[in-house]
Amino acid sequence: MAAGPAPLDLEWWLRTTPFKEVEVAYDMKEKIVWQFMKFRRRPSVTLELLSEIKKILAMIERAFGEPQAEADPPVRYVILASKLPGVFNMGGDLPLFVDLIRNRDSEGLRHYAHACVDVQYRRKTKLGLPIQTISLVQGDALGGGFEAALADDLIVAEESAKFALPEILFNLFPGMGAYSFLQRRLNAVEAERLMLSGKIYSAGELYELGVVDELAGDGKGIEAVYRLIDERARSYATRRAVFRSREVINPITREELVEITDLWVEAALTLAPADLRKMERLAAAQDRRRIRARVAA
Repeated sequence: MAAGPAPLDLEWWLRTTPFKEVEVAYDMKEKIVWQFMKFRRRPSVTLELLSEIKKILAMIERAFGEPQAEADPPVRYVILASKLPGVFNMGGDLPLFVDLIRNRDSEGLRHYAHACVDVQYRRKTKLGLPIQTISLVQGDALGGGFEAALADDLIVAEESAKFALPEILFNLFPGMGAYSFLQRRLNAVEAERLMLSGKIYSAGELYELGVVDELAGDGKGIEAVYRLIDERARSYATRRAVFRSREVINPITREELVEITDLWVEAALTLAPADLRKMERLAAAQDRRRIRARVAA
């Protein structure tokens, strides 16, 4: 009978686990776990995508629980990116929202919202592990997609990337971490201005604001991530301590995220039929964007 993997063989765990929404790659040399969202259906934050990201985080946590991990940590960086050209993530599952709101299904909305903030909390706090997190944005990061990037320590964005929180256009607000994360990167006034504007921001504009940490040329995002990691290799421990200090000074709690997303559920249930039609038009536009991206690929 063939022997199983070594106890700390994270690469084997990730390679042999079937994923449908995410393509996972483990760079053993640099100790990087890459998560490339590949979207079977809509390029959005679906429950299926959340489940797989949560599973990957659980594997990383398990690897750190092995005795060897204290002397030789299995992971230093966890990176979120996308396989769909021109799209990072288009945000919340809008058709699901419309269906749940029309059916007055508060529990269904709450289930989705809590699933989002559960994963966001795990990503933001890094499970208490000695790792750093990066989002590589190579395209549109809208709504919940933008919020997903904000949960990471660093955002690397290609110059043509676009960011927006469009929820105000259909009389809602981004409720899966945007306020909590933005006001810690900026301040409450600037966070609210960004959230309520509905504006599409370029990567360069957000770099000037301090939301994006590193700009890369188009098509050079992965190269820029590796260059950033290489440049900061000698100061890895110090930078991790700085990120940890940031969290000590202004910690994110699960309760904070849950309370805000419960407000989002309440607000969603007050949307008028005209707001839902706007949401449907935006979902249709996202579907067309996905089709164009797949054809281009």
